[in-house]
Amino acid sequence: MKLELRFFASLREALGVSQESIIIPVTVKTIADLRAHLIERGNPWAEVLAEGKVLRCALNQHMVDASTSLQDGAEVAFFPPVTGG
Repeated sequence: MKLELRFFASLREALGVSQESIIIPVTVKTIADLRAHLIERGNPWAEVLAEGKVLRCALNQHMVDASTSLQDGAEVAFFPPVTGG
């Protein structure tokens, strides 16, 4: 399955990349699986996407949770939580 990844704000800065096309293994089926797959790359990925860190995710520009299933050709965006006021 092929995905388009997008990284925003502090994630983009820490990873040094704003977007990437990736082909994932068939075992990667959800947003949580994708995050774990990216963590396996080692640092800085492991540090930036660590399981204890709060991240927001969007699939095709719609906010989703970690259990959301991935779709071939989808855009997956990761970004830090934001506060407003």
